[in-house]
Formats: sequence, structure tokens, C-alpha cells
Amino acid sequence: MSDVSKVELFRSLHRHRPQGDPLVLPGPWDAASARVFVEAGFPALATPSAGVAASLGYEDGATPADEMFDAVGRIARAVDVPVSADVEDGYGLAPKELVERLLEAGAVGCNLEDSEGGVLKDPHAHADWLAEVRSVAADRLFVNARVDTFLRGVEDPERAIERAALYVAAGADCVYPIGAPTAVLPLLRAGIEGPINMYGRLGAEGPSPAALGELGATRVTFGPGFQRRAAEALREITETLGD
Repeated sequence: MSDVSKVELFRSLHRHRPQGDPLVLPGPWDAASARVFVEAGFPALATPSAGVAASLGYEDGATPADEMFDAVGRIARAVDVPVSADVEDGYGLAPKELVERLLEAGAVGCNLEDSEGGVLKDPHAHADWLAEVRSVAADRLFVNARVDTFLRGVEDPERAIERAALYVAAGADCVYPIGAPTAVLPLLRAGIEGPINMYGRLGAEGPSPAALGELGATRVTFGPGFQRRAAEALREITETLGD
């Protein structure tokens, strides 16, 4: 499948989704986990920066840009489905270089944060930067704009809606109000134009993807959830070796 058809497929997966049936995107942290997810039938994947960081021996947010893009490239080459990449806040790269490196890695989309060093960016300046990314990328990348207000202690959903509106106007294909309480999702859905990404938790830890879809989520991602669950399983296995 060509990169062009992959991004077209990825974009189409977000359109006209029935209520209660969000796009579920598991987060591979390496080539092997990506292949497991594809074998399980998932039509696309979304790398988590924290999960990739852990696989490379870094704390979340400390992965050098070169290593992150290399890891994304290995994942994208290992599977035939579209792969979107979490590239944090863009690593200080100019939009042209950021887009070029994502495309070179084989990514069809990207997740871009609106905070840096734990501090929210000016939303207007960030929107201008997103508009540059969109201009350079044209239709070659699906841009998921993360809204970090809830993550940074700003609990008023209207602040998230305001930022989301700026980012959508700048050309973002989807917005991601990470950390938003489930209870405010209907309000976010009513106030945000276009697809909404929500953070999902595995098993009984939180609402199911279907439940999030019923409340207004277009797609559900899990951050480093799968990688951390796999690490827990590995610890359990190693504990049995001494029995």
C-alpha cells in the first residue's frame, strides 16, 4: 500500500463513525508489538511517546528526536497498516523539517502537544505553528492536536473548547483533550468541531471504548497503557521462574 493511500485510509477511518463505535488505535512501542496489534485485526496504529521512550530506556519526554523518529520508522516498516506517531511537542523542529522527518519515517499522522516542559503554550502562537505544519504537510499527514488544559490543572472545559477551535481553524484534523474527565465529554462533543480523540484505559480501569464513543469520542488511544501492561505481565512471568 502506498503512503498516499495509507493516509487516505487513515483519514477515512475517522469519518462517519456510528455513535458508540470509535476508531480504536492501540499503541505499539516497537516492531514486534505493532505486528501483534495488526494480527489482532486493528486497521491502524498510533505510537505513544511514553511507551516508545520506555522501550528505548528513557523517561517520558526525554527521548532524543533522532531516536524517536528511528523507532517510528521501524514500527511503520514492520506493518502494512497506517501508523500515526506521537512526536510530543515537535522537538523544537521547524514545521518543514518536522513534516519531512515524519514522512521519511513512514508516518501518516502525528500527535502534537500544546504544552512544553509542563507549561501550556500560548494557544494563538501554537495555532499559528499548527497552521504552518498543515501548510507544509498539505494532505499528506493527519494532524491530531493535543489539548493539555486538563493535564495542566485547568479544569474548565470551555478553555479546552477554545483551544480546540483555534487548532481546528488552523487545520488540525482531530483534537485530543487528554485527561478530560468522562463526565465532560458530552460538553466537549457539543463544543468541538470534528473528530475527538479520548484517552482509553485498559480493562476495568476506565470506560470501554464503546462507552467513550457513546459519549462523543471519535477515536480512542491508550498512551503507554499497552506497553506498561506488557511490562507487568513480564514481571509476573519472571516471578514464576524461581518456583
